[in-house]
Amino acid sequence: MGQVDGKVAIVTGGTSGIGEAVVRLLVREGARVIVVARGEARGMRLERELGRQRAQFLRGDVTVEATAVAAVAEASRFGGPDILVNSAGVDFVKSVCDTSADELNQVLATNLVGAFVMLRIVGQAMLDRSSGSIVNVTSRTASVGVAGMGAYSASKGGLLALTRTAAIEWASRGVRVNAVAPGVTETPLINEWVEGQPQPGLFREQLGASIPQGRLGQPEETAQAIVFLASDEASHIVGISLAVDGGYTAA
Repeated sequence: MGQVDGKVAIVTGGTSGIGEAVVRLLVREGARVIVVARGEARGMRLERELGRQRAQFLRGDVTVEATAVAAVAEASRFGGPDILVNSAGVDFVKSVCDTSADELNQVLATNLVGAFVMLRIVGQAMLDRSSGSIVNVTSRTASVGVAGMGAYSASKGGLLALTRTAAIEWASRGVRVNAVAPGVTETPLINEWVEGQPQPGLFREQLGASIPQGRLGQPEETAQAIVFLASDEASHIVGISLAVDGGYTAA
C-alpha cells in the first residue's frame, strides 16, 4: 500500500521540474494522476512512460477556467478528485523598477490567478464530496525578500495568503489546504537561469553557499513533502507552509 493508494490526483505543471517529480511519486505511491500542462510533447511522453491507466495527460492552460473544469471532469470519471497539486508556474527575475505592469500581470496570471482558478473549481468538487487535499507550491520568496524577485515574490506571497484563507474556510468541510515552499531547486527553469549568468559555475557555487545545507535542492525532495501533505498521513495538518529549502528561510 502506498501513501496515496487509490487516490485520484490532479497536478498542474506536471511535465517538468517539481511537478513532474510529484507526478512520478504519486504514481509510485498508488495514485492515478491527471497531468495538466501546456507542453503536449512532454505530456504525451510522460503518459506513455508511466502508462495511461496511471498518468493521463490533459493539455491546458491554468489561466483558462475551462482547463480546471476539464480536469475535474476527467478526475470524476475515476471517483475523484482527491488531491490537487498546484505546481504550474513561471519564473521571473527583474528588479522592481525594471518590471512593467504587463510583465507583472503575466507572472500573476499563471502563478496566482491560475492557481486560484484551479483551487476554486477543483476545491468545489472536493467540497461536494466532503473530502480532499490541496497542496500549493509557493516559494522561499513568499516569506523572505530576494533582490530581483519582486513580481515572482508577489505572486507566491499571494498564493501563500490564499492557501491560509482557503484552509480555514474549508477545514470543517473535509478539505485540507496546505503549501510547500521550495528553496533553490535543480529544475530546468533554475538551470536555464544559472546558465544565463556570465560565470555559471561560480554563480552555482555562490547559490549553494547561500543555503545553510550547502547545496541546491532536488525536485524529488520537494515532491516527498508534497505527497506527504496530500496523503491521509497528514490528516490533521491544515494551513501550513512547509519549507523545503535546506534551511534558507531559517537563517
